[in-house]
Amino acid sequence: MALFVKDPEVDALAQELASLKRVTKTEAVRQALRGALDRERGERDLVAQSIAFARGLRERAGPNPRPADKAFLDGLYGDP
Repeated sequence: MALFVKDPEVDALAQELASLKRVTKTEAVRQALRGALDRERGERDLVAQSIAFARGLRERAGPNPRPADKAFLDGLYGDP
């Protein structure tokens, strides 16, 4: 399936990138799209890793044996 670019600015950007990389316009677009997809996938993976890490910490911590009552909170701030 062909990709037709009708926007002159996009065509100019593809040509400039191709010239800088010394590749064809098709290869420049291919590399740019692959790079963009890799970055997008990487960001999603980072979020998933962060959520998994937080869940793991919560599981390891287990239930809270001491409720956070007034005396406990006052003790955190050094209030008598």
